[in-house]
Amino acid sequence: MSDWVWEYEGYAPAEERLRESLCALGNGYLATRGAASETGADETHYPGTYAAGCYNRLVSEVSGRQVENEDLVNLPNWLPLRYRLTGPDPADSADPGPWLTPDGAELTEYRQVLDLRHGTLTRRLRFTDRHRRALVVEQRRLVHMGDPHLAAQRTTFTAVGWSGTLEIESALDGAVANRGVARYRDLSGHHLTELRTGAAAPDTVWLSCRTSTSDVRVAMAARTRMTEGASTTAGVRLTATGAVRALTVPITDGAPVTVEKTVAVHTSRDAAIADPLCAAVDRVERAPDFAGLLASHHTAWEHLWREGALEVPGEAGRILRLHLFHVLQTLSPHTAERDVGVPARGLHGEAYRGHVFWDELFVLPYLNLHFPEVSRALLHYRHRRLPQACRAAADAGRAGAMYPWQSGSDGREETQTLHLNPRSGRWLPDYSRLQHHVGSAVAYNVWQYCQATGDTEFLHTKGAEMLVQIARFWADAAVLDPALGRYRIRGVVGPDEYHDGYPGAEQPGLDDNAYTNVMAAWVLTRALELARVLPEPRRRELFERIGLDRAEPERWEDVSRRLRIPFHRGVISQFDGYQDLAELDWEGYRARYGDIRRLDRILESEGDTVNRYQASKQADALMLGYLFSPAELSELFRQLGYGLDDDTWHATVAYYLHRTSHGSTLSGLVHGWVLARARRAEAWGYCQEALTGDVADIQGGTTGEGIHLGAMGGTLDLVQRGLTGLETREDALWLDPVPLPELSEYAVSVRYRGHWGIVLRLRSGRLWIRVPDSEEPPIELRMADRTLTLEPGESIWLPLPSD
Repeated sequence: MSDWVWEYEGYAPAEERLRESLCALGNGYLATRGAASETGADETHYPGTYAAGCYNRLVSEVSGRQVENEDLVNLPNWLPLRYRLTGPDPADSADPGPWLTPDGAELTEYRQVLDLRHGTLTRRLRFTDRHRRALVVEQRRLVHMGDPHLAAQRTTFTAVGWSGTLEIESALDGAVANRGVARYRDLSGHHLTELRTGAAAPDTVWLSCRTSTSDVRVAMAARTRMTEGASTTAGVRLTATGAVRALTVPITDGAPVTVEKTVAVHTSRDAAIADPLCAAVDRVERAPDFAGLLASHHTAWEHLWREGALEVPGEAGRILRLHLFHVLQTLSPHTAERDVGVPARGLHGEAYRGHVFWDELFVLPYLNLHFPEVSRALLHYRHRRLPQACRAAADAGRAGAMYPWQSGSDGREETQTLHLNPRSGRWLPDYSRLQHHVGSAVAYNVWQYCQATGDTEFLHTKGAEMLVQIARFWADAAVLDPALGRYRIRGVVGPDEYHDGYPGAEQPGLDDNAYTNVMAAWVLTRALELARVLPEPRRRELFERIGLDRAEPERWEDVSRRLRIPFHRGVISQFDGYQDLAELDWEGYRARYGDIRRLDRILESEGDTVNRYQASKQADALMLGYLFSPAELSELFRQLGYGLDDDTWHATVAYYLHRTSHGSTLSGLVHGWVLARARRAEAWGYCQEALTGDVADIQGGTTGEGIHLGAMGGTLDLVQRGLTGLETREDALWLDPVPLPELSEYAVSVRYRGHWGIVLRLRSGRLWIRVPDSEEPPIELRMADRTLTLEPGESIWLPLPSD
């Protein structure tokens, strides 16, 4: 199998949802799951199509309560193209055969091929009907990477050993709802209203609708043409929910019949259009044929692969290429033109309702060094919602900005108040909105983007506004405990998510979560640093506009140095009181349940709670080792008045390694990254889990609801920054490679400030660095044992220090 191809041989209904997610096609504006065009949504198939940022809000009745949820909307289905043969006598149209689908008894062969290099999905099917007539169908599909509003599929039919008539129906189907996640199906999911259908030309039908509350108008136009084969008879059938172009095609033995379906999609959120329907009809009528679309689509993908270059040999490289493919289909250069965030499950399904969490923390570091214009746009999404974050903080009695744990269209908190445990069937309170550390993730992303790009204009304007307001929130949230002489932050939830309160406590939340407090100190430190370097007129204007008291930075300084970090038994405590929790019988639960990644659901179904135990869903305190180099982390703790030497950190890693169930796809990624520097012999197993999380669907069905974008982006960054030790800070590139025996050769090409295509190549215990020729200034490189300067056009081999 080619390194650029993912191939599935044979039809497996139980795997269809997984394949639909992994074979989804998109361009940053629009994405469509890799579903069969012959069927609609049912228990096996789910042909979802999603436009970035297109949300709608509905109210549902849950356990006697009104619950409001905002969802990424499943748009009308543009895929439908079904076909059937007439009866044994081709002239006997009164005896048509069944519509042929992969689920029917007529299917004898099935093959599906995802071509990553060219961004296409090819399906090959062979049917043999009850009259022993064989029909071979080959369908190629694309969602255009050059023109984000176009998608197309070309379907070729070949009769084997017979001649007769083929009936084909090409449709736009508006009878869709959000039904892709089983545990949400008791909630309202019908988002589309005011459906209208029509025909614009002999070969073109259209469908328009709008979302029920957000009032986003959506329009699709589909052009269906015969490009190979004999003359046809055709007609159009319009219904209240769909538009169908029907073809009756004579087909002869061995002579291909080809149908091309080209679709244009527009919404009222698009720029530079007067009406989505007029725009869609006009665009599809002017669109080239499939061959022309394919050529320009290939060119667009070629450019992306060149800019996103990552060379890793073997199966790891093959999976990383798939991950990069899906990152780019969700967050492409087209994203830079839109007001969208980083959806945790891509544009590939409806899990998490299409919401934006903190996953940009794992994705933006890769984009910063390849597609910084996309990173900038994603940070603009956060800046546009800064006023909403400030209102949320004020409503909570806090200063500054409190970003939501789950964000959607307008930046309000979208985290549900109840969530369903599918194991017990009970609806339970959801306190994950107390994960205020998402604000620190926004600040971290602002800082990292500006360090990688040198974009001081952004840092001094929108970036400064976000950093300062997030710092204000943390300074106000911190309360001085006179007995300890330390500031404390109470009532929060950390990245672990399992622990949302103390056993038996009436109020949710935890005190002094180590990750939250260290990140708060880091944010305050960066805000102070920025306030010092801002040009004086800009600093005065910013402080006056947001009403920042001149005494506030003094408090930032004090809090940044006296936040409490709890310790116990010589390790960092995940939160205050963690050591008082009971130890879990890990082996006993594994013996009883096998997979215990979702330990919280298991315990709740038993009438227990994970809050009672030293058991984490994913890395929490260890996240600090993911975000900061050992030197940076040690300096942060020193600033707070704590010592953090290698022994303490390694003991902390070991402590939590044995108390984590890895119920998140991010957990293996973070543990692999951290262990590469702390316990190298154990790192690769976790790296492999991160790599195969979606490909193997290790969480048992979750990938079929949408890929895990943070984990995919994080594995790319694992090679790019984790193994190279690449950091962009203090106007220099820092390098501290950690070769893993299982990944001893690789190469990455990055953009750093004005330099396009800096190459880092690890081979045979040496690191090769090449700076492309340009008019840009030289680059300063810093390693553990040396500092050197590379001029544009220069390259150097550096031996790596031995262990």
